[in-house]
Amino acid sequence: MKKVLKIIAIVVLLLVVCIAGAVTYVSTALPDIEAPADLKVEITPERVERGRYLANSVCVCMDCHSERDWNTFTAPPKAGTAGAGGDKFDRTMEFPGEFYAKNITPFALKDWSDGEIYRAITSGVSRDGHPFFPVMPYPNFNKLATEDVHSLIAYLRSLDPIETEPYPESVIDFPVNLIMRTVPEPAHPVERPKVTDPSYGAYLANAASCIECHTKMEKGERVGSPFAGGFEFTYPNGAKIRSANITPHPTDGIGAWDKSTFISKFKAYADSSYVPPPIDWEAGDFQTVMPWMMYATMTEEDLGAIYDFLRSLPPVDGKVVKFTPPGS
Repeated sequence: MKKVLKIIAIVVLLLVVCIAGAVTYVSTALPDIEAPADLKVEITPERVERGRYLANSVCVCMDCHSERDWNTFTAPPKAGTAGAGGDKFDRTMEFPGEFYAKNITPFALKDWSDGEIYRAITSGVSRDGHPFFPVMPYPNFNKLATEDVHSLIAYLRSLDPIETEPYPESVIDFPVNLIMRTVPEPAHPVERPKVTDPSYGAYLANAASCIECHTKMEKGERVGSPFAGGFEFTYPNGAKIRSANITPHPTDGIGAWDKSTFISKFKAYADSSYVPPPIDWEAGDFQTVMPWMMYATMTEEDLGAIYDFLRSLPPVDGKVVKFTPPGS
């Protein structure tokens, strides 16, 4: 019996040593992704303009990396805060911890090389080598065309520097703090499809990260059918908003919409006469995290391509209750 207990003790000790070694390796050696050392992006007017379009209308980087006015419908970015960061993502929104969008104006990026910015966008690794939590959808940006990433870099370099105090460091729940170190991958760029290519809509939907919000998640992991909605956000007053089902289901999704209806839904927010109304939190007004005001500035051609892509998806049943007032 003593011999058996001794063997068990040795096995347990070996397991503990192996686990401790694995934890040490993951927490100190990963992510192991080098920034392109020789990358130098030429800043041209064409790249800056393309980057402006991507950052504000498709990838909507400025949606998170700005101060959003949550007291106004659609929570548009406050004037003069583009790129300054500050948006907070925490456990009330089903995230495993607290995360803050960083300042991405030249004030914060002045010491970053173009290669370090490229790695941050496509692999989610900061200048000092630590990983970002993928609330920043770098797994999607990982597949952007190289020229589009270069355009984003050129645009970020062109922004006015906005001075901010350092935001709080992220607080990450265990074991996600270890798991997220295994997520970053080297860039896997694809060719940007031609506008006439059937895959163009898929490219745009990936760049816009539609799947991220329109899929039910728990603690940062997808647990629902892709694009079937149900991602839940809780507001400070207890109201809950859930993302819509955007699969082509005829009643539960957007299957009954034609392309014109889909495009018009977005473009209504780009109408010069539209002014987003204030939110009365006491009255339990409906609010949304969907940055309609930004996606509305996408071209009709690009919105139509995304519609074509969504129509190609398998329809998923399940009607989403999009809004629950506080106290319900």
